[in-house]
Amino acid sequence: MRISALEGRATAVWGYGREGRAALQALRAALPGQRFALICSAGEAEEARGSFGDAIDLHSGEPSLALLRGFEWIVKSPGISPYRGLAAEALAAGVRFTSGTALWFGEHAVRDPQVPVLCLTGSKGKSTTTALIAHLLRASGRCVALAGNIGLPLLELLDQPAPEVYVFELSSYQTRDAQAPAVAVLLNLYPEHLDWHGSEARYYDDKCALVESVGARRVLLNAESAPVRARLQHREDALWFGQPKGWHLSDDGWICRADARVFEARELPLPGAHNARNLCAALAAIEALGIDALPLATHARSFRALPHRLQAMGVRDGLLYANDSISTTPHASLAALAHYRGRPVAILVGGHDRGLDWSDFVEAVRTEPPQAIVCTGSNGPRIATALRAAGLPAERVLEAARLPEALAAAQAALRGALVSAESLPIVLLSPGAPSFGEFRDYAERGREFARLSGFDAKALGMIEGLGVA
Repeated sequence: MRISALEGRATAVWGYGREGRAALQALRAALPGQRFALICSAGEAEEARGSFGDAIDLHSGEPSLALLRGFEWIVKSPGISPYRGLAAEALAAGVRFTSGTALWFGEHAVRDPQVPVLCLTGSKGKSTTTALIAHLLRASGRCVALAGNIGLPLLELLDQPAPEVYVFELSSYQTRDAQAPAVAVLLNLYPEHLDWHGSEARYYDDKCALVESVGARRVLLNAESAPVRARLQHREDALWFGQPKGWHLSDDGWICRADARVFEARELPLPGAHNARNLCAALAAIEALGIDALPLATHARSFRALPHRLQAMGVRDGLLYANDSISTTPHASLAALAHYRGRPVAILVGGHDRGLDWSDFVEAVRTEPPQAIVCTGSNGPRIATALRAAGLPAERVLEAARLPEALAAAQAALRGALVSAESLPIVLLSPGAPSFGEFRDYAERGREFARLSGFDAKALGMIEGLGVA
C-alpha cells in the first residue's frame, strides 16, 4: 500500500526502534497536515519527545486491545510478532496492520518501478552477502541502494535519489511484505527466531515466502542447503548456486562458474569457507539481474568485512579477540569454532532463550572441545547443563551472569594456554543466541564486547555503504 492510503485515517506507529522512527518521519513528510500516534515503551517515549515534541500523540507503557482498536491502521515494527500476544489478538479483532517494508514497496511501485529490486534472506550470511552484492555492483560503476535488515530501514531511502539497483536484506519478519522483486534470493535455512514465529515450520514458511508467494520475477536458491533443496527442488523455474553447473566453491578452494576457475577463495578478505560460498551467492545474484558477474569477481578483494561477523578486532596482552556477535544460532557458533579449529579458544555463548535445540553444538564440542565454553544469558544454565551431561570436563564449562563476568572468565581460562606467534589464544564472542534482555541488539552487544576488551567500539562497529552510493 502507498502512504497516501493512510491520509485522513487514524494511524499509529507501534514501536520506536529505528524502523519505527523511520516510519514516523516518512508519514509526517508525506502527510504533513496529519497527526500520527506512537505506541512505545516509557523509555522510548522520552526519546520520541526529544525528536517530535508535541507533534505526535504518545501512548507509552503496555498497550491494550482497546487502544489498538482505536486506530484504522497501525504501522507495526518488525520485532512485534503477529503470531502471539496482543498483536495476534488485535488481528483476530480486525485491526489492520502494515509495515515500513510494505509502505516502501507501495511507493516504489509508483515512483520508480523501472529500477530493479533484489531481495535476499537466509538464516546465516545474509548481511555479508547483501553487502557483497552492493560492493560488486558499485565496483562496476553502478549506483546502488543498500538497505533493509542490514541496518537502514527502507523508508529512509524515500528522500534519497533513485539508484540503478536496490539491494535489500530482509529478515524473516519482513519477507511477506515484499512485493514482486526482480530477484529473490534464499541462502539457507536453520531454525531461528522460534519465539517470534511460534514454530520451526512457520519460520521456514515465512523465510520461504520471499521466493514462494510475493511474486518474485526470478528466484535464486542454494543447492548446498538441504532444507532449501527439500522444500523447493520442484521449482523448475528457479536458478541455483552451489552446484557444478553454476557458481560454486570447488574442493580445492576456488570460486568457479561452472568449469571455469574465477577467483581463489583465500584472496577473499573474509574468513571461512562459508564466506566463499556467500561470494558465490552474490555473483549468482548479480547474474540473476542480467549482469555479467565474471569481470566483477576480483573486486571482492577490496570488500571490507562487516562488523560483528567473525571480526578479528586485535590483540591485547597476548590474546586475540574475535567479535561474532551476529551469531544467533548454535550452528553459527559452530561455524565460528570451525574457523579457529586447532587453536586455543575460549568461546562465549548464550543470551536470550528462544527454545532452540543445542544438541548439535553439544555433540560437536564433546568430540572436539575448545579450551573453555563460557555460558551466559538466560539460556546459559541450560547450555551448561547439557554440556556437563555430555561429559565435558568441568573446568571447560564455565558460567557467568553477564558479559563482563563472562569475558573475565574467558580470559582467565586462556592463561597458560600454549602460545605461538602463529597461534595466539582467542577470546571468541559467538553467542548462538539473541541479545534481548541484556542488550538492545547484537550490534550493541558486539560494541560492548569490544569496549570491555579494550578496543574502539565505535570505529569497529560501523557498516560502510548503507544508503545510495
